[in-house]
Amino acid sequence: MLLKDVESRIRFIQGNEACAEAALAAGVRFFAGYPITPSSEIAEILSKRLPRVGGKFMQMEDEIASMGAILGASLAGTKVMTATSGPGFSLKQELIGFASLCEIPCVIVNVQRGGPSTGLPTAPAQGDVMQSRWGTHGDHPIIVLCPSSVREMYDLTIQAFNLSESLRNPVILLADEVVGHIYEKIELPRPEELRLLERPKPQKDFKGKYLPFAVSHPTQIPRIANFGEGFHFNVTGLIHDVDGFPTDNPEKTELLITRLHEKIESRVREICLVESQNLLDASIVLCSYGATARSAVYAKNEARRVGKKVGLLRLKTLWPFADFIFDELNPNVKTVIVCEMNRGQILREVQRTSRGRFKVTGVNTSRGTLITPEEILKKIESIS
Repeated sequence: MLLKDVESRIRFIQGNEACAEAALAAGVRFFAGYPITPSSEIAEILSKRLPRVGGKFMQMEDEIASMGAILGASLAGTKVMTATSGPGFSLKQELIGFASLCEIPCVIVNVQRGGPSTGLPTAPAQGDVMQSRWGTHGDHPIIVLCPSSVREMYDLTIQAFNLSESLRNPVILLADEVVGHIYEKIELPRPEELRLLERPKPQKDFKGKYLPFAVSHPTQIPRIANFGEGFHFNVTGLIHDVDGFPTDNPEKTELLITRLHEKIESRVREICLVESQNLLDASIVLCSYGATARSAVYAKNEARRVGKKVGLLRLKTLWPFADFIFDELNPNVKTVIVCEMNRGQILREVQRTSRGRFKVTGVNTSRGTLITPEEILKKIESIS
């Protein structure tokens, strides 16, 4: 029986399929989206699977409507997700800001492709890193996770729902075309092995005036009721007081924006997932994420095989940025090489954190093909 159980959970699937499977396992019951390469398989799979588990799938007229639909469903208490790529992600930005301000849990999957504009619809890229952090206007907190494999697409989808629900914040799963479309053999976890977190809600026996955005310290997270559960309150995209109604009071405005950031920043070591390899003796460190990290791992192993002291940092969380990882690098590190399929979006963050303690350079492309291990090895050779 044990062997049959394991065999039933072994799958040869692509990254987008793993994302859909994980969303279902995490308890998503509403998906609204609009087809766009290279994320369309997520919507296609959920359009078939969600009705079988009592969920709802809606193909909307555009990406803006898709984002609005999932926020409405989330306010009613449902775990929600949407999926898109660069051009559609741009359209979702205003409502991502609304979700952040109103603390509405939601997961947004962006399977990146080449840009700008319509760009290269079926080619890999990592050009949406800064858009994922700063795309919506105003000071807003965000969490962005970035998988490098099919199994990690599954695991980080689960993590995205846990963070979104428990912190009442939008979470972006920022994949790329390679990870979205590559097929790999993985073993899916048993349902009982999954640790699923739920959003904080008011106590059923709550008495007195309900203040939906009031918080208890040190959690900084409000207990907002689901629509239809007997609590009457207001939700607005305007700056609001703890009662949910608009305010332009400077002190209350400052308190709200500060709290939104502090609930993320106070948990940065918990949220920031980073894999490190061979750092103890490294003088050169490769920093990468997503599909590009696969080439970086190979290049690191090849460099060490010939005696070069090369280590690796693989970022699974892009935002908030893991400053502490670079603060704690061994003083022997002389150079960090940031490998990414863009013109240097994370490279600038590493430069910021370096504060002159080590040199920062990059292997950067925007041609619509994956960076190769040979290109990274050539860069290592030019430094050694």
